[in-house]
Amino acid sequence: MRLQATLTRPQADFFVSEAKYPAFVGGFGSGKSETLAQRAIADAAHSGSALIGIYAPTYDLLKLVNVTRIELKLHEHGIRHKWHSQDKAIYTSHPGFGDFIFRTMDTPERIVGYETFRAHADELDTLKTEHARTAWNQIIARNRQVLKDRPDALNRAAAYTTPEGFRFTHDRWVVNATPDYRIYRAPTYSNPFLPSDYIDGLRASYPAQLIEAYIEGQFVNLTSGTVYSSYDRMRCETGETIRDGEQLYIGQDFNVGQMFSAIAVRRVDGFHVAQELAGVLDTPELIRVLRERFAVHPIRIYPDASGKSRKTVDASRSDLILLKEAGFKVVVNPSNPAVRDRIVSVNHAFESARLHVNSRACPTLAAALEQQAYNPKTGEPDKEGGFDHPCDAIGYLAVKEMPVRRPRREQATVKPPAEPPDYRRREVEHDEDAWKVL
Repeated sequence: MRLQATLTRPQADFFVSEAKYPAFVGGFGSGKSETLAQRAIADAAHSGSALIGIYAPTYDLLKLVNVTRIELKLHEHGIRHKWHSQDKAIYTSHPGFGDFIFRTMDTPERIVGYETFRAHADELDTLKTEHARTAWNQIIARNRQVLKDRPDALNRAAAYTTPEGFRFTHDRWVVNATPDYRIYRAPTYSNPFLPSDYIDGLRASYPAQLIEAYIEGQFVNLTSGTVYSSYDRMRCETGETIRDGEQLYIGQDFNVGQMFSAIAVRRVDGFHVAQELAGVLDTPELIRVLRERFAVHPIRIYPDASGKSRKTVDASRSDLILLKEAGFKVVVNPSNPAVRDRIVSVNHAFESARLHVNSRACPTLAAALEQQAYNPKTGEPDKEGGFDHPCDAIGYLAVKEMPVRRPRREQATVKPPAEPPDYRRREVEHDEDAWKVL
């Protein structure tokens, strides 16, 4: 069967994806519902026996958005169909074209008793993280129909959502991504069919961090302002690991039972945090672990300056003295730099690509950099969420090795507005199961 559709560049990239579990993550108005409908139609064109599963958070959204749009597309393509309200399904009577079953994700335990060939989950991040995880696992468990006339056709399940903070989509498609899970981003301005004042209206209605989520389609902290706004997991990612005998640079935060070490190596382009130590009991235990794991490495430690007066075990020796006696090079000022200086140094290091994080080896640090927010009452970085220790540790390293030098004379500068990417419409043609960019 031959179908034609006009798609934006992100939509086209999503359509030709061969990932088993692709996610279309976009801003408001980026065409998520349209993308879902078009891809579901294409999936149904594989076989008259194909059953396509469509999922939404609630029945109201399912009927108002998904059922209505798929019926519209079927009508446009001239495919005979009928909505069956009791079965919550659209049955087609077109030769070689499958059917659609519609289910909500508000009660995942009811996603049972049938098998789908392909599946599509809409607005997944509007659900709470664990609820979304349960629903997704139920969806992919049902997605195992084998087409008798097309046994070579593979099962796939796709997700579509606007980012709602660091919820399930971020955890599954970013933090714990595998080759089967691939994410496709679609900013609002990639859609050329929106009203001319739509984006300006959004910018006037939302604060900066919501603009990143609702226009750019980025995962951001939606609770309050994110402290380390320049950190982007993908852009700042590194695959660097520790090499035999090389110098280690360790940002160190002291807290009994919650010690944190950000262990970095130096490369031509800057510092790469390649390992972390989290939850070490105290300074003597930290020394033991470092000696055991990195016996052949020279070590420079950048600690919390308050460690010169803290005594974790022996009242006669401070944390810093213990580190020096262990043979480590301790790099520290008489007092800690201002919190703002540390934050600015870290953000600038990420912006200038001089600081990178191996998020696979340092999951605690990566999560903390993404999620630490400002306390709205004090204006200081929040210390209640447990993200402050990893961020403080990397800050002590950054402010010494990559400090931001204050200019001698303040000068106001005006940057020209950045040009949005050139997202031109691309004609996409469906011929059996192959989508080709024309």
